Amino acid sequence: MTNLITGLIGLSLMMTFLGILVVWIKAIPLIVIVVGVVILAVIDFVQSLRTTNGTPR
Repeated sequence: MTNLITGLIGLSLMMTFLGILVVWIKAIPLIVIVVGVVILAVIDFVQSLRTTNGTPR
């Protein structure tokens, strides 16, 4: 349960920070990179929730 809460807090803070950068800079390459990074972070977070001590559930 702790991993879920801290992971959601971390993801939300990262998305907020990157969202502010995208709004200020508004460059297409940056938007593509930020979207890719956020997708990979969410995938990694979901995969880490599905494992217990490095072994799949």
